[in-house]
Amino acid sequence: MQYKWLNRHDNKNLIVFFNGWGMDEKIVKHLCCDDYDVLVLFDWRNFVLPAFDFAKYQNKILIAWSMGVFVCNYFYEQFKNFNYFIAINGTQVPIDDNFGIPESAYNLTIEYFNENTCFKFMKKISPNNELKNYCSRRLDELKQELISVKNLKTNKYLNFNKAIISVKDRIFPYKNMKNFWSQKDIILIEINSSHYVFDTYKKWSDLL
Repeated sequence: MQYKWLNRHDNKNLIVFFNGWGMDEKIVKHLCCDDYDVLVLFDWRNFVLPAFDFAKYQNKILIAWSMGVFVCNYFYEQFKNFNYFIAINGTQVPIDDNFGIPESAYNLTIEYFNENTCFKFMKKISPNNELKNYCSRRLDELKQELISVKNLKTNKYLNFNKAIISVKDRIFPYKNMKNFWSQKDIILIEINSSHYVFDTYKKWSDLL
């Protein structure tokens, strides 16, 4: 796991962002932090969380996108006492024919992963190609990450307060996300966007 602080000025408010597969902090670096300290976690080749002191913050928010919606549950004990949880275009059952990415599609992505298929995958994440200057990580890292997430197991799940899902998502099928989150007692917001939504927001507080 890797991390980057986008803002760290001893604010009373904290946002921890669990990123999606294959990404780093650059995909959300344009978002204005205002009076929030913002920590981005990414790279799911391993699940070793560095030691952070969250106790000093009065208002703690966890925002997770894509595969991050699942990965964050592995760290249930560290984040269970946060004040608010937001999921964006992902579910807590990420590889599933009814509630996540269909299993066959995920397995084929791993089996045939190369530079060309990675490019096509990134285009599905963001059809307008906003990610072309963002994803600079090596192909072998990205494939390792796909496998690592597939093998991750957890038996505790955070209680999300809000889920934002995109009707044009080509990674997590919209229908599957709606199937999953409709079972939960949460605020469910549907937006007219692709899997990558952050080009439609200017600041973190717009997501809250």
